[in-house]
Amino acid sequence: MTEPQDPSRERLKHHFAQRVIHQARHILEAWQRLQRSEWSGESLCELDEANVRLLRFAERFEQPEHSQIARQLQQVLLAVETNQGRLSSEAISELNRLMQRLSRTGLRHGDSLDQTPLPPVRKPVYLLLQDVERGERLAMQLEFFGLYVQALVNPAAFQDSLRECLPAAIVMDVDFGGRGAGLQLAAQAQQGQEPKLPLLFFSLHEADTPTRLAAVRAGGQEFLTGALEASGLLEKIEALTCVAQYEPFKVLIIDDSRAQAMHTERLLNNAGIVTRTLTDPIGTMAELADFQPDLIILDMYMPACTGPELAKVIRHNDRYVSVPIIYLSAEDDLDKQLDAMSEGGDDFLTKPIRSRHLITTVRNRAARARNLKSRMVRDSLTGLYNHTHILQLLEDCAFRARREGQPLSFAMLDIDHFKKVNDSHGHPMGDRVIKSLALFLKQRLRKTDFIGRYGGEEFAIVMPDTDIAAAHAVLDEIRERFAEIHYPAQPHDLQCTFSAGVVAMVEASDSLTMATLADEALYRAKGLGRNRVLAV
Repeated sequence: MTEPQDPSRERLKHHFAQRVIHQARHILEAWQRLQRSEWSGESLCELDEANVRLLRFAERFEQPEHSQIARQLQQVLLAVETNQGRLSSEAISELNRLMQRLSRTGLRHGDSLDQTPLPPVRKPVYLLLQDVERGERLAMQLEFFGLYVQALVNPAAFQDSLRECLPAAIVMDVDFGGRGAGLQLAAQAQQGQEPKLPLLFFSLHEADTPTRLAAVRAGGQEFLTGALEASGLLEKIEALTCVAQYEPFKVLIIDDSRAQAMHTERLLNNAGIVTRTLTDPIGTMAELADFQPDLIILDMYMPACTGPELAKVIRHNDRYVSVPIIYLSAEDDLDKQLDAMSEGGDDFLTKPIRSRHLITTVRNRAARARNLKSRMVRDSLTGLYNHTHILQLLEDCAFRARREGQPLSFAMLDIDHFKKVNDSHGHPMGDRVIKSLALFLKQRLRKTDFIGRYGGEEFAIVMPDTDIAAAHAVLDEIRERFAEIHYPAQPHDLQCTFSAGVVAMVEASDSLTMATLADEALYRAKGLGRNRVLAV
């Protein structure tokens, strides 16, 4: 006979687990600070000290997952120290992988580490809207998605709350407490805070430049206008509060001089940038397809071809039209530099170059390119990948799965009876349902999965390293939870469901075949009565 569990012991274990998770967040916050500036021995030392505490807590409070991650982090940091503080591309990638794992350890009983999304924000989000009733309704909607939100009614309540607990983020109406008063209130709240509190400003009406400038000076990181909508606001809050979203920039270095390439590689690696070096320019296109860099550093003069010639070849492929190309050369003739830049280049750096100049240029160019690419490949309503890009990702993942002998699943989803939603409740409600499902998928799928809006109310999901049984189980659970959402409407609240078709890659299948089979499975699920996931 099984002994009954001791409730007090379970509460104690839960308390200890929270202590460990709290320490894990210290590591993630230290990791985030590392990405904001050039890495140094001092900053890595801070990370190492935080990890030592995590390992001690995890072993003391019997948290095996955290113990395992902490020991692996310890090994990587020891290797970096042995290498005189120099960071290799492999070390950066491994650190990033471990941080991603660590960010997913706020688990419930029975959860699987690799299948669990980022834990919800622990601290409250303070919501300060001039329309108090609207603020309370919005707080209720945000809490449904797992966010802890406090809608505060006046400046005094805000100041009292700040004294009790610093928030995860602040959503501030610029007119909270009076015209323009929210700006002053936020600026006062930020005084003495280091780092600054994540702050998002809101204005019901379009704001002029002085207002936006005041918002920036008060520490505002986002500025929204018009009607606030729960799923869109949640995305902004998650972006402000997430401590483990950082993905290192990736740079492809093409230089026939191995010594020069290794020097450039070492400078960038020590700044936390992942690199790959190519000394034979003829292999460039294959390397681009495999590595998918954010930026290319290109030598001007190489035996096989010149830098401008290679830049033209790269630009012939639509996938790499927006990837920045920086020439790094000893060429000091300004006319030749300008000619090279007119042939597909974005910048020209002259050797020898100061390390800070190189790192800053690479970071700025790569960040802007990544932001631009995100806008080009994502759907404007949901923020998911668009139709063209999700199919490109499916093709890339299918190629990689065949090469590495790993499983791959692909799913197509469609909201049931969506036309009735639009006809009965209007297109704004239809958009809200679409965005809600997009958010549900992002929260409940792994960071390694790719989610796209295929068109209208149809979605596509690429699930690498996932067999069809696991894919079916995950999507079926999401289907059940999604059906529980209530959307306020008249005369009765609205509830929606979706149907899905899931297929697995077989040895001979390509991306087009997988998409066709998933689409057929989806419509078979519809024909069988909807609100179901069909695997074939």
